[in-house]
Amino acid sequence: MPQMNTEGQRLRFPPPKVKLDIPNGTGNPPQPDSAHPMGPPQYGLPMQALRIFLFGLYFFGSAVCIHGGQILGWPLYLFSADWFYAYMALTKQYFGLLITTMTQWWSPTLVRVSGDKSVAGQLQQAADGSLRVDFPERIVLISNHQLYTDWLYLWWTSYTNIPPVHGHVYIILKQSLKWVPIIGPAMQFYSFIFMARKWDQDQARLRYRLSKLNTRHSGPLSGSQGASQYDPMWLLLFPEGTNLSANTRASSAAFAKKAGIPDVRHQILPRSTGLQFCLQELRNTVDYVYDCTIAYEGIPAGQYGQDIFTLRSVYFQGRPPKSVNMHWRRFAIKDMPIDDSKAMYEWIVARWHEKDDLLEAFRQTGKFPAHAEAVNIEGGPKDELKTAYISTEVAPRSPLEFLQMFAP
Repeated sequence: MPQMNTEGQRLRFPPPKVKLDIPNGTGNPPQPDSAHPMGPPQYGLPMQALRIFLFGLYFFGSAVCIHGGQILGWPLYLFSADWFYAYMALTKQYFGLLITTMTQWWSPTLVRVSGDKSVAGQLQQAADGSLRVDFPERIVLISNHQLYTDWLYLWWTSYTNIPPVHGHVYIILKQSLKWVPIIGPAMQFYSFIFMARKWDQDQARLRYRLSKLNTRHSGPLSGSQGASQYDPMWLLLFPEGTNLSANTRASSAAFAKKAGIPDVRHQILPRSTGLQFCLQELRNTVDYVYDCTIAYEGIPAGQYGQDIFTLRSVYFQGRPPKSVNMHWRRFAIKDMPIDDSKAMYEWIVARWHEKDDLLEAFRQTGKFPAHAEAVNIEGGPKDELKTAYISTEVAPRSPLEFLQMFAP
């Protein structure tokens, strides 16, 4: 089965560059503290208990307040749908602030951002060290899925955009999350898209939700003088469908063998049906697909991030990843074969093989291969010594910004 490069040329699938090491268990057993890649816990049991209490108080207390704000704003729909959606976008900004401050306070981590030539000049670092990205207000965002926290860093990226669009993030999720107490109903207010992973059921639901994202609105967040225009939208989906683990790696290898295609080494083979359908529906209002390859420093070869960077170790024991690495690329939708199912599958698999090479380089060197022209650092060098990486952290613009969550 042929694949295509970024110029749309058809190529043969490259052979895997390293021997596949496919785990055959159900996952790595919990490691004793002495064997943990991040070393012993930074905090003892009493401090861990205090951190758990404070974390729960802040997260669930804030979530209740945000959801309460949503309920307070629900009657707006009876008067103006535009005002209702604008208000829900505001409460979505609150949740973006919640996960940003939550990560800054309980899991401060170096974030290293890079890109290739396709995002030249769109990755910026301000004089205060904060990240600023200059992506369009309407994009489809895809990423590999290493950990459950991947979406957190991608949502934070929307907060750093110029202008910020963290109130206009839409995530495609599995159906079982729809009725999680507080969080599930809140995500329904946010117009997140829930999928049952049965295409005959999901297709109609997805078409309806995408039609809403293609509708012009005129409201307080839609431009000057009530002009009718498309709202900002970052549609996030993970083509792999689930995060990386021993089980999912084994399933990916089995599928690759059955299909007669090379497997990937550090990911799961992606699916193309959902992405292709989204691009077909959004092609007239969205120009680019932005692709993020994400990797966490500190995962030993043959192990999986979900077994090492658990909620307990990252937020309560003080053992976050040494760094979170995000490498960006973009692709013009007009150059993608979105009307040919076979070619679209070949396209997405080709991109995943490229991402796999990026992840292999990261495993060997600790950084992604990157282009210096992708980044612009305020006050940084202007010559050939210019770095290709932005080193920053997840943080709000103001230490008091989180208080907005309690305003309603």
